[in-house]
Amino acid sequence: MSVQYKDYYKILGVSKDASQDEIKRAYRKLARKHHPDTAKDKEHAEDKFKELNEAYEVLSDPEKRKKYDQLGANWQQGGFQPPPGGHQGRSYRTARGGAGGFEQSFEFGGTGFSDFFDMFFGSMGGASMGGRGFGEEGADPFSRMDFGAAAQQAQGQPQRGQDIEADLRVSIEEALYGGKRTVSFRRDQSSPKETYTVKIPKGVREGQRIRLPGRGHSGSRQGYEGDLYLRVRFERHPEFSVEGHDLYHDLDLPPWKAVLGCTVKIPLPEGKKAEVRIPPGSQNGRKFRFAGHGLPKKGGGRGDLYAVLDVRIPTRISGEEKELWEKLARVSGDKVE
Repeated sequence: MSVQYKDYYKILGVSKDASQDEIKRAYRKLARKHHPDTAKDKEHAEDKFKELNEAYEVLSDPEKRKKYDQLGANWQQGGFQPPPGGHQGRSYRTARGGAGGFEQSFEFGGTGFSDFFDMFFGSMGGASMGGRGFGEEGADPFSRMDFGAAAQQAQGQPQRGQDIEADLRVSIEEALYGGKRTVSFRRDQSSPKETYTVKIPKGVREGQRIRLPGRGHSGSRQGYEGDLYLRVRFERHPEFSVEGHDLYHDLDLPPWKAVLGCTVKIPLPEGKKAEVRIPPGSQNGRKFRFAGHGLPKKGGGRGDLYAVLDVRIPTRISGEEKELWEKLARVSGDKVE
């Protein structure tokens, strides 16, 4: 089965030489439009929002974007064939080694991203048997293997099955209120698919692991099963970024509003809006704090929300606008060349 190529530039509506700022603005505009909580077309909003998230996940990261651009050079119309050594289908990982040798492979679904993403960016979205995915440079697939236990197995003693780790994409809303997610798991291509409902606890943190006991690989010689660990990774949000328990919102303003002052509304993670007064002469990067509107803390309470002023300098201006800017410069005592 071939994997369908994803044109991330087309999804975000930007050119291949678009700057990071252009990519960010395009994503935020489209993500706001298609966010499941606010979209008019509820039926297709969730799938479209996931597609936008996937595109932004890759194009906003310089390393992922470089890898993606290299893959795109090999694209052929009608489908994308993985490079030599690539697996067909969804995110299969295989490990070989150990005293006496073994072979194990598994498939993990439920990241919210496509087969294309899972295949080529699997260290971020696929499954692994250690702290890093097999697809990641420098990864050691045997980092958590107990070769002493392998020796015991060779002597006929029970051996516990290997643990498995995989990333789980969690939304800010799920971190705020908790939720449930359905994930699928297949031990190898010939095994039936197993489906589990995972409870996402309120206040879950980036990097936190959710443990599913006994859902890893089977033990040998009546040994216990390993566990399945899901590493929490926050998905992109059109309004907020996460730092610890705090949320940050980019407050875009044209320069004249920053100079003259104004009152604007910003979104809150609870779905409401709050007013903030921008004093005249506010500088780029100024922070406005909204206490208790961040993510839940482990010991109780919540972090804060910070609206960060981002003064947007126009990149294109009309002739009339240019004249006004030049007049402003002259009034301010600057010489216009």
